[in-house]
Amino acid sequence: MKSKGLLLRKSLLYLILDRPVFPKGVLGSVGIIQLRDKVSNRRRVFEQAAGLARSLAKSRTFFIVNDYADIALLSGADGVHLGQGDLPLKEARKMMGKGKIIGVSCHNLSQAVKAQEDGADYIGIGPVYRSATKPECEAIGIGELRRLRNKISIPYFAIGNINRENLGEVINAGCGRAAVCRAILEAGRPDAAAKNLFSILNQAVIK
Repeated sequence: MKSKGLLLRKSLLYLILDRPVFPKGVLGSVGIIQLRDKVSNRRRVFEQAAGLARSLAKSRTFFIVNDYADIALLSGADGVHLGQGDLPLKEARKMMGKGKIIGVSCHNLSQAVKAQEDGADYIGIGPVYRSATKPECEAIGIGELRRLRNKISIPYFAIGNINRENLGEVINAGCGRAAVCRAILEAGRPDAAAKNLFSILNQAVIK
């Protein structure tokens, strides 16, 4: 498995997949790829995860499975991403061990602090803007994102309809990392879109 410490810190752009394939040209820009399949049964999710884990095994891009710590472990993924209603982080850590990455979705500062104290490797904070991916979730807004600055020391990624047009606002709020889906996958040239987003983040003062 990839050594998670420094490589995770260097990861600025996070791609969430709603399909079991990814544009090959994004690997130089994307530090983390997550499989988020809310439709398929667990067997199908495992099959997709195992295939993606093999594809990314020799890359410098981490592969994360959403929700399912057991599938992440058995598929050979680099880690799991947990929602607030999923397996508790401490229990997931017992299952997966210290070498695996565990990320947690948070919607406010208090959840982010708890995730950090419980040993999360990174946090996804949002949705910053209302997102078509999760239309039922209220946007937390830039103000809530700004509250994390200087209080959260582990990497945290702004999520929720982040794109080229609003990424500057995210950075100005103190967040130098972003998780995206449609901004890359629905672009005419996903590789160019990923490169552009990474360039904006990489040039930001905040890391």
